[in-house]
Amino acid sequence: MAAPKKGRRSPGGQGRPGRVLALILIAMVALTGGMFASGHTTPRLGIDLAGGTSFTLEAKNQPGKPNAINKTNMDTAVGIIERRVNGLGVTEAEVQTQGSKHIIVNIPRGTNAKQARQQVGTTAQLGFRPVLTATAGVKTPEPTPSSSADKGKGSQSGDKSADKSADKSGDKNKPSGSSSASTGPQGRPVTDALKADGTPTPQATASVSDGKNADGKKDDAKKDDKKAPTPPPTPGTGGMAALQKQLDALDCSTKESRSKANEAASAAKPTDPIVACRKDGSVKEILGPVAVEGATIKDANAVFDSQGGKGWLVQLKFNSSGAKKFADVTGQLAGKPSPQNQFAIVLDGEVVSDPSVSTSIVGGQAEISGGFTQQSAQDLANVLSYGALPLSFDVVTEQTVTAALGGEQLRAGLIAGAIGLALVVLYLVIYYRGLALVALASLACSAVLTYTIMVLLGPAIGFALNLPAVCGAIVAIGITADSFIVYFERIRDEIREGRTLRPAVERGWPRARRTILVSDFVSFLAAAVLFIVTVGKVQGFAFTLGLTTLLDVVVVFLFTKPLMTILARRKFFASGHPWSGLDPQRLGAKPPLRASRRRPSATVDPKEA
Repeated sequence: MAAPKKGRRSPGGQGRPGRVLALILIAMVALTGGMFASGHTTPRLGIDLAGGTSFTLEAKNQPGKPNAINKTNMDTAVGIIERRVNGLGVTEAEVQTQGSKHIIVNIPRGTNAKQARQQVGTTAQLGFRPVLTATAGVKTPEPTPSSSADKGKGSQSGDKSADKSADKSGDKNKPSGSSSASTGPQGRPVTDALKADGTPTPQATASVSDGKNADGKKDDAKKDDKKAPTPPPTPGTGGMAALQKQLDALDCSTKESRSKANEAASAAKPTDPIVACRKDGSVKEILGPVAVEGATIKDANAVFDSQGGKGWLVQLKFNSSGAKKFADVTGQLAGKPSPQNQFAIVLDGEVVSDPSVSTSIVGGQAEISGGFTQQSAQDLANVLSYGALPLSFDVVTEQTVTAALGGEQLRAGLIAGAIGLALVVLYLVIYYRGLALVALASLACSAVLTYTIMVLLGPAIGFALNLPAVCGAIVAIGITADSFIVYFERIRDEIREGRTLRPAVERGWPRARRTILVSDFVSFLAAAVLFIVTVGKVQGFAFTLGLTTLLDVVVVFLFTKPLMTILARRKFFASGHPWSGLDPQRLGAKPPLRASRRRPSATVDPKEA
């Protein structure tokens, strides 16, 4: 039999354990430093620990729409409600579906519960409003008073300069490569904003071009509208002058002011003009009354135009009533200068898009194109679809959780975790003695990694530590300790076979490694399935369980194993000290394997002698 090559390590051997330990220690220091640098040193708490209000909304079909409750509509509703709640200044709200027709809204403390209930319980209001005036989203500075000598002289020139400045500001809002002052979601330019379908229906075309009603007679009112559009109705006090003052005072650059403007605009009647902010806050506008209701949209889809080269665009389809109204309003806007040739798509008082019109759009189909990404096109299509969504929601339950109750539950959970950890430590010390130090150091390493990652995940992805998540962390203590026990027992089995500690550490690792990976895989698979099939707070338990299971693998491979390799070279453990937990006599070790093989050959039978 060939002798093993010189320098060959046993299976599972690790030549440089110090480097591996240094790697995980550097990772721990980096995560801890990142935690302090981010300014967040405690995990973000969920509603059950921090206190707040929880609403359960139940979706209901509107008359004539029996199959409207589906996954697509529910997901769109979640997005709308989440945007509403965030408009209240809430940064830690949770909005998610539960089952097939319920939506759970959790709002932390510090939020007006009555106002939140009104926001989440009402149906979204979507409408198309013509743009009357548009300017930059910042607050308009007050004009400086001119001298008395220049009043008469500069009145006419002032009017001209004002007109020029207005034209310049309008030109700044125009997208490059387009003759219309149109922008899409997040302020992206919209070129060739709206175009009629290539094959409009003859009836729709005739109703616009001929100006005839359903009876075949001339529609005088519509004809008059084309010649001299009727000015939009104005509020009872102040009229357009009051709206202009509101526009000048409005500052859309801050989230708080946009929220107030959206709330005021959504409270206005459809027949009243409003002052509104674009979604990104870059533009503020005076909008006319609702010309086309969002409920008249039959369908809206985001599609990619590969043949025409327009990229991502949004296709609209109106019902018969909406098609007629849309043809009328686009016919009136097409011949106007910018920005009066634009119409704003307004959802709950906020302008989500304000494309321009280059021609009258007939046939009930239209396209919005220019500067869209796939995500922005899908977002706008979802918003437009929600305008026709035949769903309404009722608040079926409302529960208020106080911070005091959450604090008591948290303390109870921490006490339970401390008791469980103390029992694990006591067992390790009594049974494994010196090896308990390795287990405790590994548990401490796992705790540091888990805590820092949970803190950093709060601002990163909105992870909130709730009571089920605390339970998942407590369960993880047992899972992590189980991995150490598997490895320790494999080492002790090798010692029982008569091997010394260093070979036992290396030979026991491959067997323990397989068992640990299989066990952790089963735990992680259970956590993943639980996270996918459940909703609400149970997901917090599944997420924490899955996270700690992954960290268990990291700690065992990068901390426990190299630490045992280093300690196996120390006399306290290598000599089998009674307090090391690796005493061969205490473990009932057999005589060395080499000696046990020689003993039969040395025995001589007296009869043969």
